[in-house]
Amino acid sequence: MTIQHKEREDRGIFYIKDENGVLSELTYSRNNSNILVIDHTETKVAQEGQGLASKLVAHAVQYAKEHNLKINPLCPFAEVQFDRNPAYKEVLA
Repeated sequence: MTIQHKEREDRGIFYIKDENGVLSELTYSRNNSNILVIDHTETKVAQEGQGLASKLVAHAVQYAKEHNLKINPLCPFAEVQFDRNPAYKEVLA
């Protein structure tokens, strides 16, 4: 499964989809030019437990590293992922 990304000025989304539509998504906003605020993650019930949302958070962290950004994990799921993965602290806002 490929992680896709769409972004406009102040909002963005990382998502995984198949022929039936979006399976999992992570949305964010930019409260200034270099901080991504992860505000929502969601996975369809049928795909829960497969680690899709965790992969999206990891992808967002990698994106932040590559683009010199910081992340504010406002979403409870993202916050837990940051607590569980010490390597994510380097992009924590």
